[in-house]
Amino acid sequence: MQRRTVLAGLSGLLAATVAPLGAFAQTAAAPVTLTVGYAKVAHLAPIILIADKLKSQGIELKLVEFARYADARTALQAGSLDIATVGPADIPISLANGSNSLVGIMGVGASAKYVIGRTGVKFDTWEDVKGKKIAIAPGSAVWFQFAATLIEKGIPYNSFQAINIQGGGANFDQALEKGEVDAIVTWEPFESIPVMKGYGFFAENLDYSTSKAAGAELGMLAANKTMIAGKDAAVQAFVTAYVQEMKILEASPSAFARAIQQLTGLAPEISLRIAQIIKLGPVVTPDQLKRQAKAFFDLGVIPKDVSGQIDDSWNATYLAKAMKP
Repeated sequence: MQRRTVLAGLSGLLAATVAPLGAFAQTAAAPVTLTVGYAKVAHLAPIILIADKLKSQGIELKLVEFARYADARTALQAGSLDIATVGPADIPISLANGSNSLVGIMGVGASAKYVIGRTGVKFDTWEDVKGKKIAIAPGSAVWFQFAATLIEKGIPYNSFQAINIQGGGANFDQALEKGEVDAIVTWEPFESIPVMKGYGFFAENLDYSTSKAAGAELGMLAANKTMIAGKDAAVQAFVTAYVQEMKILEASPSAFARAIQQLTGLAPEISLRIAQIIKLGPVVTPDQLKRQAKAFFDLGVIPKDVSGQIDDSWNATYLAKAMKP
């Protein structure tokens, strides 16, 4: 912090009085920076609409884009971010790996989640996944939703050929369009694009948002406990601004569509379709994280059941204050 230079010739008493006052004034005026990781996906559209509001409160919002929640979780856990959008299962994963640095704040939205089949391929029932090539993002939030649903439907995970796709959602669409896979398990806007372009379809009988372990959530906001220490007011302002924009967009599909288009660069008709599918809101609860933690352990994804540690990794106070009228 730059200190005000004390002019030569002032008495020791005057110097001792003026310098601290100057330092205090500069500290009070200094903006607080929040570094927030996010993905360029439709249900996070509110995050690009709040920077000006926060700036007026002395908060600089620095957004860092990630292709996947898992990548954002890694950066958040490492302390490179203050806050990030992640999947609910990322907290159990972090805890199982021996880190208790993450704390959940709120969910961001929900929607039905359909397997996206390649046009001409039969996906009428869950039995139809057997023998198919299905693209997945291993360890991702949508993969977990899909895997948990298969278990509840009694479909062996090894009954189909899982094709691991790395990178962003566009890689899934390319694999589907080229015919390299029969179906994809991905996220918006990469679900709607194949449908709108005609090379894919929503397999509406294969909704994997209905599992007891995961549900229809689309992700959540989490913070690094150490990184936000001393920034409580800034974090509260961020959550409050996010909730306010979330409510505005949820009440107006056209406004939501415009925000999606601004965030993703999608065509207006695709953005509007997505806005009519997704329901914005803080849907994630600690109980849901506990179910996911237990199911992740049962699936063998994490080495131990950490469901008993979830309550200490959740802070509901920011959302509670933000939701007050």
